Amino acid sequence: MLSVLVLSAVLIWIDTTILGIALEHLADPQRGLGATPGELQWAVGSYALLFATALFAAGALGDRYGHRTILVAGLAAFGAASVWAAWAGDATSLILARGLMGLGGAMIMPTSMAIIGVTFPPERRAGAIAAWSASSGLGVALGPLLGGVLVDHFWWGSVFLVNLPIVAVALVGIIVYSPNPRAERRRRPDPLGLVLSTAGLAALAYGLIEGGQDADWARVEVWAPIAAGLVLIALFVRVEWRSPDPSFDPRLFRNGRFAAGNLALAALFFGITGQMFYGNFYLQGARGMSALDTGLAFVPGAIGVVVGSGLGPRLVKRFGVAAVSGTALLVVAASFAANLTFEVDTPLVWFCTVGAISGVAMGAVIAPTVAAVIAVLPMDRMGAGSAVNNTVRQVGSVLGIAVLGTVLTTTYRDRIAPALGGLPPETRTAAESSAEHTRYVAGALGQPDLAAAANRAFVDAMHVTALSGAVIALAGAILLLWAFRTSRTPSPTIQSTPDRAADPATSAVAAS
Repeated sequence: MLSVLVLSAVLIWIDTTILGIALEHLADPQRGLGATPGELQWAVGSYALLFATALFAAGALGDRYGHRTILVAGLAAFGAASVWAAWAGDATSLILARGLMGLGGAMIMPTSMAIIGVTFPPERRAGAIAAWSASSGLGVALGPLLGGVLVDHFWWGSVFLVNLPIVAVALVGIIVYSPNPRAERRRRPDPLGLVLSTAGLAALAYGLIEGGQDADWARVEVWAPIAAGLVLIALFVRVEWRSPDPSFDPRLFRNGRFAAGNLALAALFFGITGQMFYGNFYLQGARGMSALDTGLAFVPGAIGVVVGSGLGPRLVKRFGVAAVSGTALLVVAASFAANLTFEVDTPLVWFCTVGAISGVAMGAVIAPTVAAVIAVLPMDRMGAGSAVNNTVRQVGSVLGIAVLGTVLTTTYRDRIAPALGGLPPETRTAAESSAEHTRYVAGALGQPDLAAAANRAFVDAMHVTALSGAVIALAGAILLLWAFRTSRTPSPTIQSTPDRAADPATSAVAAS
């Protein structure tokens, strides 16, 4: 049974990284959908958005109707959405399918962990949770490799079909072998919180992405969604704060270490998501590498994350969170800044070296920081804290793709403008949205110099984006260093209340 639960978790992490390999093809007007940068941002962001906001509802539904029931429904939704995404006829269909996949992933994660917590006896539970958590590293490493092989030999939609055999095997195994545990104390689904959080994040992301399409932030289509999103998120926090049994407990942030650690993790995932977005375009677009070679170039970073995840907790026991995770996040910020050295002809070994160093540092940040922020809470609040931690990290990913993707788009449009000055207005409009569209126009017009200008403009835009990510990561590192500057564990400042999520396994969810 553990093997099928691990397989379900691998599915989530494969899909987190595999789409990146196909982005260059999706943007191409000939090989893909001709998607704009904004549409590609949504294709990535819709998955993280629904994943983040549906986690609480999925856990509550599992408590009420049985965790196996919700897990099976999540796998079925994931499989159906994968078929939809594979044959999406336009960018809008792909975005919707990806959102459904995120919803399915949100139903898979907490329910599979709950089944482990109920099924395995205490003496075997830690090992089962460790195996489940290790699936993240395996999935992150497999995603780019599988994506590269599939895109090079088939078409971009094939990256989603790899999910189908995994879903089929997992469904059969779970139906046959898994129990269907329910919680004695059932949590309320909190539909108001789900609507407010999803609508707020979606509106905020829409405004940020829309602003990057023509760099006109004064348009009502830009500032109104941003303002509405902030209001809805503030209302969500207020509703949850006043609730006696909140799905997302903002009162946990009254603990300084909990708040600082989660914000640092959000900053990290903010930068990671943005880097993965522009990294694929850099390798496949500006450098002209194949999808498989691109996937192989990301392997050192994925391996680094696995190594850092194992090494970080051991070092923290000896030197403390600030010295290890705080310093590691500084290294991540420096690695983002090192992207400024990447040019079209930079030796690939340097890209892989930076990726490996950054990966080790990321792993050394994530696992120890998650454990540290959960540990500062009272025992009966650890389940709620783990759920908050998962959501905050996903929110960081949503904002990372929205903000850094917009920085990339607006900077590119600014840098490529001089090279497009001599083109007719309609042709200039078609060429300016992305480097892929500029190269397509350059090929159609027979102007190799324009294609070279597109590569230079993209690399310049990538540098600005990487520097922005480095600044955010640096801010997160400073927060982490400050909050954990002493080894003393402060007395919890959170009022102890019955934990709606305190099952034996919930607190380990964040370790993934």
